[in-house]
Amino acid sequence: MGTHRARGRSIFVSILLAGAAVLLFPALQGSTAAHAEGGDSLVAESVCDAQRLKAMQVEDPHLEIEIPAEFDRPFPTLAACESHEAALDPASEGPIQPIAFSHKHHAGDFEIDCQYCHSGTDRSASAGVPSVELCMGCHAQFPAEYDQLEGIQILKEHWENGKSIEWVQIHRLPEHVKFQHQAHIRSKDFGGPEFECQTCHGPVENMDKLYMTPDTKFWQYGLPTQKLEMGWCVKCHRDNGASQDCLTCHY
Repeated sequence: MGTHRARGRSIFVSILLAGAAVLLFPALQGSTAAHAEGGDSLVAESVCDAQRLKAMQVEDPHLEIEIPAEFDRPFPTLAACESHEAALDPASEGPIQPIAFSHKHHAGDFEIDCQYCHSGTDRSASAGVPSVELCMGCHAQFPAEYDQLEGIQILKEHWENGKSIEWVQIHRLPEHVKFQHQAHIRSKDFGGPEFECQTCHGPVENMDKLYMTPDTKFWQYGLPTQKLEMGWCVKCHRDNGASQDCLTCHY
């Protein structure tokens, strides 16, 4: 009987220890840091790893870390590392793009204007997408340490090979719908309301990985309509005094 109780206590203790390990694991999640042989310190195995460990040590000054000289660099920053990883997360909304581009990092952290990258949207019916040349105009100025990020490696390979980036389209209307970007971007210039890009594209400045954000609007008789459906667009035109003539969008 005593043996059974001892075994029961042993199992119970094992379960408690396993539970504690699960609770502590998130603190190191995303880090590839390894424990130094024969010690308790965490050793960085990349620059991004080093940035994470430094941030963890700020939160817990008693944490022992070791940063090898080759990884003790200011760039890429912790924000760049985290956004790059988030843009590659297959579990989050949206498709994986050819390059791990984070709108949150560029439009949010650095407040880059949408039309700097999507140039011509105030003059063209179609929205422009960033070219390799445009991306390299900035990234050619960055320290070589950024090359450890897979997205930067892919970008530079495209640049060297003269290859365009085949972005995966997120927002797409049927071919029989003629949406004029410049008419919406410049609406205020012609006495209409001012529209932000976020009106249709959602809060991209908060999104590491772009996807079509849900938006249900209710119009006549309480009928629901989803983003980019005809009713969604018609309701916007009606609410803002724009034309509801069929030929406005179908011609």
